[in-house]
Amino acid sequence: MSLQAHSGWTILPGMTTRPWRFPHALVVGMQKAACVAALVAISQAASAGLLDDLAKPQNGRSRRVTSTMRVGEVRRGGGEVKLNPKAEPRGDREESSNWDNFRVPPGTTHVLMDERGPGVITHIWITFLGPEPQDWAKQGSANHQEMLLRMFWDGNPRPAVEAPLGDFFANCFGLRREVISLPVIVEDADSYNCFWRMPFRESARIEIENQSDKPISLLYYNIDWIQLDTLPEDTPYFHAQYRQEYPVRSGQDYVVLETTGKGHYVGTVLAVRTRSPSWFGEGDEKIYIDGELKPSIWGTGTEDYFLSAWGLKTTSTPYFGVPCFDQWGIVGGHTAAYRWHLNDPIVFNKGIKVTFEHFGWISPDENPEGRSMSWNEREDDYASVAFWYQTGQSTFDARAPHARERRLPSLERVIAYARDFADAQHHGNGSVAMQQLDLYEGPQLLYKPTNPENAWLEIPFDVKRKEPLRLLLNVTKSYDFGVYQAYLDGVKLGEPFDCYSPKVVNEEVHLLDFWPDPGRHLVRLECTGKNPLSSGWYCGLESVRLRERRPRVEAMGHDRDKDWRKSPTLYR
Repeated sequence: MSLQAHSGWTILPGMTTRPWRFPHALVVGMQKAACVAALVAISQAASAGLLDDLAKPQNGRSRRVTSTMRVGEVRRGGGEVKLNPKAEPRGDREESSNWDNFRVPPGTTHVLMDERGPGVITHIWITFLGPEPQDWAKQGSANHQEMLLRMFWDGNPRPAVEAPLGDFFANCFGLRREVISLPVIVEDADSYNCFWRMPFRESARIEIENQSDKPISLLYYNIDWIQLDTLPEDTPYFHAQYRQEYPVRSGQDYVVLETTGKGHYVGTVLAVRTRSPSWFGEGDEKIYIDGELKPSIWGTGTEDYFLSAWGLKTTSTPYFGVPCFDQWGIVGGHTAAYRWHLNDPIVFNKGIKVTFEHFGWISPDENPEGRSMSWNEREDDYASVAFWYQTGQSTFDARAPHARERRLPSLERVIAYARDFADAQHHGNGSVAMQQLDLYEGPQLLYKPTNPENAWLEIPFDVKRKEPLRLLLNVTKSYDFGVYQAYLDGVKLGEPFDCYSPKVVNEEVHLLDFWPDPGRHLVRLECTGKNPLSSGWYCGLESVRLRERRPRVEAMGHDRDKDWRKSPTLYR
């Protein structure tokens, strides 16, 4: 949300007929999180006359569907038995009265709501355990990309909503991220809320299919809805549909939605996994209204559609945000963004087609002319959820594939796990330990030198054939970690990298684009010192990786005969 400074005040325009004003110095002095929270609260209160509507008569009767424990149910020990979904909630003093959650086994479907209308759903809240092993789930649990959320209106066998649960809530790639927006809020990255209005005339059914090989653990939910006497004949239905292309199709814009009918488009969630270096988001949104052959709505760039500028970064606002943006310009980077058309719905009377070009910057070894430029068709992996309302039946024919196909394919040609080289011959002064962090599926190697003198790690790896690859390290950064210089086969790669961070985080350190010869190679990391803020010289290393480049890099072969040892290159 933009802030305008005017006469020493900060004005938040366009939210009500009377602008909200704060002393500019006060806004500047706010903590960032507090300022964002204040803006969200103000925007929520002001948008669509929310507070004004509270002083108007309300029709219907409020109801709730919930996972609360009910009389006669058994939910722990011996499996779950639901004797009567309409039974009274339990309110006794037995501990089992508080077992208000479900365990959904792999391959099964859990029905959250199955109610008769007419009515309108006003709020959905869902939570469950994360995928990492913990006391309540020793072997781990399903992640939210593996949970398929479906919603059916009025007995229609075709779901109006079909999307991975995480993607529906702007949490893509199976990663948990906080979202603070108007229609969707994922507080602390584990409390999934939406406030989309979802009307239905005859019935509403909401279900989650567990497509993982692990259970959904501790599934809680509340669904609030208003039972009505009637709905206007022209009331549109809410839709949200997922689709993906791994990778996007050459010569064709990526299609988010294509449907016929009358309605209005209200939102986009887009997830991109980059397969090439550099910036992916130069492509424009192109929206075709009512069957037109040329789009009458044509944007200026991907980040511009998501209401940012000069790229994207992690942010969360009432109308747009980027919950996930891990690293700029790398091969294998993850970006997930949302854009809600709440004050600016895109209206159509006969149909709509929403598309994105997949153009961007690209490295010289992937450009036909061997040069870096901003307008190249890229081959990244795209997934999306389209949100819209329309009357009648949607003709959008995309269906969400199974979780096996939704999982991004691995880009790794070689993974050399550091934990496999913990013996004394592979490190210098100090000791090593195996450390299990939530950041990784397996343990990392924690190297603990007592000083920077003779402090080093070595990790060998084998190459089977000569092909274009990217060399990178999957490292941990922390408050007591040092600065290290990387070498490959004795050749210095780039500048030293700083492993200090006030919080424990995972980051990839990209080192080299090259065509390695078959055989054994050796990565060496030498400690060169530490950040002044760091309390030690430690190094946390999960793995050394060789990541594949797009097939066209090999086909073009610009760098095939270059000697990487003489001029080691990392394309950015």
